[in-house]
Amino acid sequence: MDVEVRGTVAGGWEPVREAFARNFERLGERGAALAVYRDGRRVVELWAGTKDVDGDAPWQRDTAQVVRSATKGVAAAAVLMLHERGLLDLDAPVGRYWPEFKAHGKEGVLVRHVLGHRAGLPVLDRPLSFADAADPVRAAEAVAAQAPVWEPGTDHGYHALTYGWLVDELVRRVTGKGTGEWIASEIAAPLGGLDLWVGLPSSEAHRVGRVGKVEAPEPAGALRARPKRSVTAAYADPDSLTRRAFAAIDPSPDHNDPAFHAAALPAANGIATADGLARFYASLVGPVDGVRLLAPDTVERARAEESAGPDRVLVVGTRFGLGYMLHGSASPLLAPGSFGHPGRGGSLGFADPEYGVAFGYVTNGFRRTVTADPRAQALIRAVRESLPSS
Repeated sequence: MDVEVRGTVAGGWEPVREAFARNFERLGERGAALAVYRDGRRVVELWAGTKDVDGDAPWQRDTAQVVRSATKGVAAAAVLMLHERGLLDLDAPVGRYWPEFKAHGKEGVLVRHVLGHRAGLPVLDRPLSFADAADPVRAAEAVAAQAPVWEPGTDHGYHALTYGWLVDELVRRVTGKGTGEWIASEIAAPLGGLDLWVGLPSSEAHRVGRVGKVEAPEPAGALRARPKRSVTAAYADPDSLTRRAFAAIDPSPDHNDPAFHAAALPAANGIATADGLARFYASLVGPVDGVRLLAPDTVERARAEESAGPDRVLVVGTRFGLGYMLHGSASPLLAPGSFGHPGRGGSLGFADPEYGVAFGYVTNGFRRTVTADPRAQALIRAVRESLPSS
């Protein structure tokens, strides 16, 4: 696909523009944007293609897209900030803040177990309708009534959707606000009106492009169909934890429905521009226009390994810190110290404190990948190539 790449790159970052253009030429990209910050300063801002995956209108600088599970990294920051403010203890039982949660053997679930996907609650025995999933009271009641599928704290498995309801209720119990509201007032507003929402205001609806599935050849490395150890094969089994985790809302909501955009699902329906996602991560690891969201000690704790090894839901080995995926074979990021979160199908945000880099990539073309999307990986390689050698 031959497209005009718009935007700017700072001197020395030209390989990133070239990689971004190649994604359209070779990897089936339809519409996408990329932003990269270095030491709190934006050095890459690019966009190209169409706003809608199935349309002709051009992608604009302010086009936003659903970023799916990349939302989890933003929601995690809310919990970490509340910890810094003394409102949430990461080592405390969830039941301290949410007494009803303790039912069915969940007394030992700690706040950090939720962030590290160790709570044993990746599935709901009775999946929620979209209306119930979007209702914070009914969703919290469903999670509180669920028995864990393994002893909490002893193993890990990706909480694809339940993560959002767990985090949201914790935030509500200590602030009186939903996670989306709290992100808007305590993260987006201080950063100058960040283009990142969990619960899209109607005033911004015109900016959101239509997303959809696209197919293209995928290099080795992404989580896709593989014999014996395949998340795709596990998803095809209706009784597997994989399928049940991703089907906790049944039927699966339409990601282009305005009602989906307006709901606040902190695990799965964040909407952002590439710059919004990158600027958020830049503010975790350093000041951005004088604003830093997390103290260095909190960042160190967030990116310390909390879970590692075979993932009961994603099948392959994964690594998690507190709310963030860590660099590893299943989710390669810039360097061993990087932390962030992909969105199923392509989007990705992360930061690397050692390099002072923050990265945000959004796309309207969802691929089958759960992590390690080849388009994002090509961009990461170009970022690595563009970094000064000293």
